[in-house]
Amino acid sequence: MKAAHLSPSELILNPDGSIYHLNLLPEDIADTIITVGDQDRVDKVSRFFDTVEVQKQKREFKTHTGTYRGKRLTVLSTGIGPDNIDIVMNELDALVNIDFNTRTIREEKNSLTIVRVGTSGSLQAEIPVGSFVAAEMGLGFDNLLHFYKELKSINDVAFTEAFVKHTHWNPDNSKPYAIEGDASLREKFTKRNDFFEGVTATNVGFYGPQGRVLRLAVQDADLNDKVASFNFGGKKITNFEMETAAIYGMASLLDHKALSLNAIIANRADGTFSEDPKKDISTLISRTLRILTE
Repeated sequence: MKAAHLSPSELILNPDGSIYHLNLLPEDIADTIITVGDQDRVDKVSRFFDTVEVQKQKREFKTHTGTYRGKRLTVLSTGIGPDNIDIVMNELDALVNIDFNTRTIREEKNSLTIVRVGTSGSLQAEIPVGSFVAAEMGLGFDNLLHFYKELKSINDVAFTEAFVKHTHWNPDNSKPYAIEGDASLREKFTKRNDFFEGVTATNVGFYGPQGRVLRLAVQDADLNDKVASFNFGGKKITNFEMETAAIYGMASLLDHKALSLNAIIANRADGTFSEDPKKDISTLISRTLRILTE
């Protein structure tokens, strides 16, 4: 059976043949990819590399590919939010699983290892500023995954239903979804006992959606307390950020391995903020690189 041809409006390529938003060619990326939110953080990762062979950027999507301790790695900035993750994950997958010359999906699929290295705020008092969290699961408060047909096959329905009941979730909000990360990848990090494990909640905004009040009142002033007190089968929600659940969901649907690591720079439970967030993220970066290349 002849493979379906992807039209120019669906698989959009730049004049040089690179994928539209990321501005990358298939040979520009490694099989192991570190994603960061901030484009300036790409340099903070690649400065550890022994060599850098690719440096490209379009909009907020900045990419460096090189080697570290003999292993080829790519670091890529995603920008903030689940909408950007939709772009990044689909285009990374296209780079390894679609033939750009014939515009057809390859019969033999390739699987990427994708590790998010980011910053986050803890919801639990026992997870202090300066610590690190490896997300066992991502709990999405956005609606990205609801646009994809196979969400039901990867969503932990029992977990989300219990969460909705516990929090008296506003039905006008998107229905939460819960997706596990790659267990074998997480084990590489958590076996050292210097990473907390838990559920990372992914929200659609930084202020109101995460309970921050400046001039606008939030719909549910008690939501953070309800999120923090939720416990399902021993699983607690450890931290808030804006990408993890989307990465886990897209990775699961596309058969890639994903892990989200967060440096805790704020603790919402006790109101503290890191005195040196740059040092915290630098420590997490160096630790991540070392573990990935062991």
